[in-house]
Amino acid sequence: MQDYHDEEWGKTLFGDQQLFGLLSLELMQAGLSWQTVLNKRTDFNLAFENFSIQKVSQFDERKISELMENSKIIRNQRKISAIITNAQAIVKMNQSGQSFDTFLWQFVNNKPLNNLWNHAEEVPAETDISKQLSKELKKLGFKFVGPKICYSLMQSMGMVDDHLTSCAFKTK
Repeated sequence: MQDYHDEEWGKTLFGDQQLFGLLSLELMQAGLSWQTVLNKRTDFNLAFENFSIQKVSQFDERKISELMENSKIIRNQRKISAIITNAQAIVKMNQSGQSFDTFLWQFVNNKPLNNLWNHAEEVPAETDISKQLSKELKKLGFKFVGPKICYSLMQSMGMVDDHLTSCAFKTK
């Protein structure tokens, strides 16, 4: 967890495939600990073809059944189906000339928000922006993208810097 915090969490991340992978892990985490997801990240990458949007968008019922039998990942059919649906939504976005990356970053005008929290209990679970992002993603056909999952994505991809002001990794 410390390595993830120090090396990945809150660092600006771009690229449709990278962001799709991160969103997929975030939705898998819903109701569970992030540690559980991190412990299974390598297995998720293998099971979901390194989160190749094109490949995942073509997963069928047979593949879902195979994933449901894979004890190395979180076997929640709603979450697995959501990942596939989200890949299909990104394919549609790309076909219409829009990137997932650009779509997400527009919610903060392409510049990370730098929050100044002194205590962990100040950090919100969702914000007006994450509520709007959730609403817009759902309009595009995305699943399992509630405001809390969206805010967690925003934090992990560096759209918002929610490192505490005392953290050595806080953007100054």
